[in-house]
Amino acid sequence: MIKRELIQIESISVEELTEIIAEKLVDKLEKKIATLISTQNDDELLTRTETAKILKVELTTLWSWTKKGKITAYGIGNRVYYKRGEIMKSLIILNR
Repeated sequence: MIKRELIQIESISVEELTEIIAEKLVDKLEKKIATLISTQNDDELLTRTETAKILKVELTTLWSWTKKGKITAYGIGNRVYYKRGEIMKSLIILNR
């Protein structure tokens, strides 16, 4: 259900009102675009080499983590891929 309110505006020019609306619209659009970009990046498929480079580990370590279930791998044919978002979410906070 959409909540609708009546707003009465006094002592403001059309230009000032237009500027306020434009600023709010730009803010909302920037937030929406940032959300879309981050969502697209989360689903981005990475190769084994790209994933190992991001995590700064050798391919053998990446293979070991995949076998242990620490990281989920996806495959098509004989190709192996990892999702960027899942890689980032697999990182854990270390308490010192």
